[in-house]
Amino acid sequence: MKKFLICSVIGLGFLLSGCSGEADVQSASASAAALSASSDNVSQSTELFAMDTVMTLTAYGSQAAAALDAGAAEIDRLDALFSISSASGDILSLNQNGTGTVSDDTAALLSRALEVSNLTDGLFDCTIAPIMEAWGFPSGNYRVPQADELTHLLEKVDYQQVSLAPSGQVTLASGTAIDLGGIAKGYTSDRLMQVFADNGVTSGIVSLGGNVQTLGHKPDGSLWHIAIQDPFDTTQTFAVVDVADKAVITSGGYQRYFDQGGTRYHHIIDPRTGYPADSGLVSVTIVSADGTLADGLSTALFIMGRDAAVSFWQQHPDAFDAVLVEENGTVTITEGLEGLFTLTGGGTPEVVYA
Repeated sequence: MKKFLICSVIGLGFLLSGCSGEADVQSASASAAALSASSDNVSQSTELFAMDTVMTLTAYGSQAAAALDAGAAEIDRLDALFSISSASGDILSLNQNGTGTVSDDTAALLSRALEVSNLTDGLFDCTIAPIMEAWGFPSGNYRVPQADELTHLLEKVDYQQVSLAPSGQVTLASGTAIDLGGIAKGYTSDRLMQVFADNGVTSGIVSLGGNVQTLGHKPDGSLWHIAIQDPFDTTQTFAVVDVADKAVITSGGYQRYFDQGGTRYHHIIDPRTGYPADSGLVSVTIVSADGTLADGLSTALFIMGRDAAVSFWQQHPDAFDAVLVEENGTVTITEGLEGLFTLTGGGTPEVVYA
């Protein structure tokens, strides 16, 4: 699932300066300490294309280069595993054969996908693959399926028809196929945070086609400023949310769509109907320490609509926060973002309290 959330990291300027006079005779140890401190403020970045999107990784400190190399390698590895069309991965073979033993990472991601599917009563459903194929979103061969075709395919969309054993053995009901694209980038950004930490990085940020996740604070100790794309004018951003150690992930109907017969059809499919979700929302942003959860919930809450999404958050206020944008331009934020969320165009969003 391609996402185009625009992220910006604001105000990361650093200046090294010394005192006059006595600074010329400062000790070697003080110079070394200053050099070490300055290296912590230096960023390195890399950009690559994977999972059908452009990805940018940024890390700070003396271990940044090693962390970026390890992060890029991890993305390549996970992309091959999770791709629905990769012959070297787990998903294509599993969908073709209906059963198989998958890798530890695929098993972990599928387990989380089933968990989120269950948590949202199937509004996020990792077995949506047959419907997505019918609309042509994976291939780009777009079409509007006939109603009876969708009715038939919906019989095969049911996450409860997926069996995952502790051994990694997966069994699908006849005709069922899985697509982890709606949650794979969230899992990948979670993994990248661990890869960065394992390589000695304590400050970093990644944008995986718009799925943004941060490690720690900015080097100066302040929060990261993440801008959210305006769903009504995709050349602009409409808000900024301040975070540390959080993922910021957006789903919107404006991100991937096609027009036919004067109607626009977007890629966020309601698994109850087989048609693009028509919930009154145009954008949902999830903020959570759990990138995998945030990725799945951004889809599910978009399908729910504003009132059901607020009710869902009220049941799980410690797990995530949300920014909901309605077709009429109304913006709702959940309580945990109060003081951390700014409308860049002015105005005050409604704040929802449990």
